[in-house]
Amino acid sequence: MQKIAMVDLKGQYQKIKPQVDAALAGVIENTAFINGPEVKNFQADFEKYLGIKHVIPCANGTDALQIAMMALGLQPGDEVITASFTYVATAEVIALLQLTPVLVEVDAQTFTISPAAIEAAITPKTKAIVPVHLYGQCAPMEAIMEIAKKHNLFVIEDTAQAIGADYKFANGTTQKAGTIGTIGCTSFFPSKNLGCYGDGGAIFTHDDTLAAKLRMMANHGQGKQYYHDEIGCNSRLDSLQAAVLRIKLPHLDSYAAARNQAATYYDKAFANNTKIQTPVRAPWSTHVFHQYTLQLNGVNRDGLREYLASKEIPAMIYYPVAVHQQKAYRSSRYPDGHFPLTEALTQCVISLPMHTELTQEQLAYITQHVLAYINQ
Repeated sequence: MQKIAMVDLKGQYQKIKPQVDAALAGVIENTAFINGPEVKNFQADFEKYLGIKHVIPCANGTDALQIAMMALGLQPGDEVITASFTYVATAEVIALLQLTPVLVEVDAQTFTISPAAIEAAITPKTKAIVPVHLYGQCAPMEAIMEIAKKHNLFVIEDTAQAIGADYKFANGTTQKAGTIGTIGCTSFFPSKNLGCYGDGGAIFTHDDTLAAKLRMMANHGQGKQYYHDEIGCNSRLDSLQAAVLRIKLPHLDSYAAARNQAATYYDKAFANNTKIQTPVRAPWSTHVFHQYTLQLNGVNRDGLREYLASKEIPAMIYYPVAVHQQKAYRSSRYPDGHFPLTEALTQCVISLPMHTELTQEQLAYITQHVLAYINQ
């Protein structure tokens, strides 16, 4: 059996190697490394896939969030609501811009941000909500958008973990994750479902005026070369990364299908085990399984992880420390115990290998050893 990886990028590359190699060679041959044809072509392809008017490629997902907040004109002291159970980058950009991150609790079933918690946290200083589409499925965007409309708030979707997921509205219509709010943001970090071979990100919007401002913000605040109308930053997706993404984009839905196939195998293997809670599929979203995350009940998580490591099975904790408990974000506003569900999740979640190249043999081996430890 081939060695099990948490994310098998090499195996994925081998299947598209001729196309990727040719695309990279083409960029090197024409030497248009910055804002070359591949960037523009990927942008157009991605706009078509998402069903959105404007995609603004940038250097990484963190920059995407920062540029979004800059373009919306948020000012120091403005409050931005997001979940405490997320990767720190979501709150990091809020703090970097001297905005005030307002952290809230998540839903007990999906671990995405709770609309009730958002509503309870709104003050006259609140200007935006940043829902995180965690682990591969959408936050409850219909309820979030209703709250935003009621209070005249911006919504910036953090779509880094759920690119390609479909949101299902009550009326039966669907939209791609990241295309529902004021602005959507994503990361193309290599381990993402749509990942490049370095750093990369993108911002998307339906709004023409906002798109122009986002492009300006990402390009030193200039709408015309050497004329700087805003204080911006330098954040570009390079042509080599765009070339890789353009090859991988047509495979994104099949990648999601492969991940779902692996998730279904895990689900069946762990069904009816009282010590394991498998991921809940939200009725409003498809799941693209960026992560396959279990909740453990009465199981020594560190012991399980060590046991799996001894069997050469990787496992990860997303996330062992909530944002409100990180040293950099500690505040008397959020004492220990303030978010009981979030804090409980940091102690009981564990993610198993999840990628497009998992074989039946590997899945059987992983599940066999998870159960062997849990049922001992």
